[in-house]
Amino acid sequence: MSIVPAEAVSGRVGTAADTVNEPADGEPAPLAPRARLLPSLAAVYRAQLSRARVARIPLLFVATFQSVGIMILMRGVVEGGDEARAVVAGSSVLVVAFVALNLLAQYFGQLRASGGLDHYATLPVPPAAVVLGAAGAYASFTVPGTAVTAVTGSVLFQLPLTHLWVLVAVIPLSGAALAGLGAALGLLAPRQELATLLGQLGMSAALLLGVLPPDRLPGAIGYARDLLPSTYGVEALARTFDARPDWPAVALDLAVCAAVGVCSLAVATWAYRRAAVR
Repeated sequence: MSIVPAEAVSGRVGTAADTVNEPADGEPAPLAPRARLLPSLAAVYRAQLSRARVARIPLLFVATFQSVGIMILMRGVVEGGDEARAVVAGSSVLVVAFVALNLLAQYFGQLRASGGLDHYATLPVPPAAVVLGAAGAYASFTVPGTAVTAVTGSVLFQLPLTHLWVLVAVIPLSGAALAGLGAALGLLAPRQELATLLGQLGMSAALLLGVLPPDRLPGAIGYARDLLPSTYGVEALARTFDARPDWPAVALDLAVCAAVGVCSLAVATWAYRRAAVR
């Protein structure tokens, strides 16, 4: 003879937790909480940093040697003064443009062409975290190269090293502006080859419009220089080489660079959403 539990007869078999968590009839089960921006951003940043560390470090050396080589070539043409300041500042920010603009445009172009965006679209992270995490990881690689280029150029052109601490603000703000532009170019380009081409053209623009002294540029090209996001980082760094820097002007250039960075990253986030749903 078997003994049947009373709960089985009444149909109430189960734990107390099951009874509490069981949704009412006709009501959908509760969803998991949405991932927050900052933890998601930190996770994407660490993943991108570890992924790109081995592949991007050799390219960082290339970017640094390229900028130092440009300064050595310009040393035979430029003797000092405002032109020397422009060459050193432009060459330093060029390292940021090479990595944050050129390489990031190629990365997102390749990611879109290979279907890698589908992987990120399935993750429970906000789109802004993906864009900001990748942009921050690529911009982080520019810190040592930019510092080495700025110190080398200052010694080469006999410029003061006193105010190079301003690189603490110039690198992240210029990196954000250029990384947002590079990500947008890579995500909006219809083909991977076009994304690579646009990244190369953007770096070439940063080279020509940033390294060359602005006084020697034609008027029409000078207006194009004002539209380049890295210009304001170059101007801020160049002003600090003066004996008595105009700090309000430096702060204004950095503020404009920050505003351009916010706009470019917002465009890149919109481009990511647009590319991920296609």
